[in-house]
Amino acid sequence: MKDLDALDLAILRVLATDATTSAADMGRALGIGQPAAWRRIRRLTDQGIVTGRRVVLDQAALGFGVTVFLGIKLAAKGRTSLEDFERAVTAIPEVQLVQHVLGQFDYRLRITARDISDFERILRRRIMTLPGVGQVEANVMLSEERRPGPLGGPPGQ
Repeated sequence: MKDLDALDLAILRVLATDATTSAADMGRALGIGQPAAWRRIRRLTDQGIVTGRRVVLDQAALGFGVTVFLGIKLAAKGRTSLEDFERAVTAIPEVQLVQHVLGQFDYRLRITARDISDFERILRRRIMTLPGVGQVEANVMLSEERRPGPLGGPPGQ
């Protein structure tokens, strides 16, 4: 870790829990002023420790009730380049995450679909037609637990 003190770690825990926390609220929660909190957040961003902020959407509330993890092994025949496969798979809107992995499969995808029929359509019409797709294994997510990450939970927990 890059010379982070306890206050930096506390700021990171707050941001990891709710990236929309203002510098003023952060300062109040941590017992420092808003300008000091803002400077710390800016420094963490400039150092590349904070690389962005994102909004987590409730997929079910948006009508996407099924999440499927796909393991994909590229076919040896034709040897499609990894770049060609990655470019094609990232163009599919239902593919939320593409991970190039080491192991039985070459890639692991996280796909959201409205229901199982919608997933089947995505699999047949989009995934199986990608360049180089060989073996595919699907795992339907039944539930998901959020983990606080390597820094632990927010201060005071």
